[in-house]
Amino acid sequence: MAVNGISLAYERSGTGAPLLLVHGFPLDHRSWQPLVAYLQARFDVILPDLRGFGQSDAPPGCYDMEGLASDLAALLDGLGIQKTFIAGHSMGGYVSLAFARSVPARVLGLGMISSQAIADLPERKTGRYATAGQVAIHGMSAVAEMAEKLTANADQQPFFRELILSQSPQGVMGALMAMAERPDSSALLPSFQFPVVLVHGLADNLILPQRSREMKALLPQAELFELSGVGHSPAVEAPDETARCLQKLLRE
Repeated sequence: MAVNGISLAYERSGTGAPLLLVHGFPLDHRSWQPLVAYLQARFDVILPDLRGFGQSDAPPGCYDMEGLASDLAALLDGLGIQKTFIAGHSMGGYVSLAFARSVPARVLGLGMISSQAIADLPERKTGRYATAGQVAIHGMSAVAEMAEKLTANADQQPFFRELILSQSPQGVMGALMAMAERPDSSALLPSFQFPVVLVHGLADNLILPQRSREMKALLPQAELFELSGVGHSPAVEAPDETARCLQKLLRE
């Protein structure tokens, strides 16, 4: 679909309340596929490829979370959807927070999966720019080893490696800069008036479970689910459990 001057790819399946699933870095909508079968009986599941990823256009330059969120709002406009549940994995959580910041009236509920509200610490920010420089030189092979950190299940690493290697270096560099420059959203959380679900694997070594606990402390209405033996990608490692968690957004 044409949005904000680019082509944004997406898939859609299921019936029920709209649920926008926002993928993490450096992946695309396929990282949600194991989860969709568990959700489509309750939700109209919308799976976009963010700007720079998957089959979406990957324009050059630095991206920003607000721009990525604006792309999603424009996609919803094109689909005729005014309000939606939104859930983001890792970087997708940062985009989801930007969406909730910019258009809170459009949010029915928020899911944060293996994500965080804080901004990058200086050393992490420097590291992202260094990684972007490596991608500029070596392409996606520079970040292919991330597959080992995306799951606690070694058998799933080839799946993630294939996803990573299929991405656009230009898009990945733009997203790295967007993550480096994202604002701290902690002060935003208490303003949320909608249901919030936090999901975190206890074996996550990329974003520590403490980050979800910190969000929970700022969100009295939030439900926090910590999954034993699960790493950074609950939607792939434990799709049935993750789906049950997200269904709590419906508050039925």
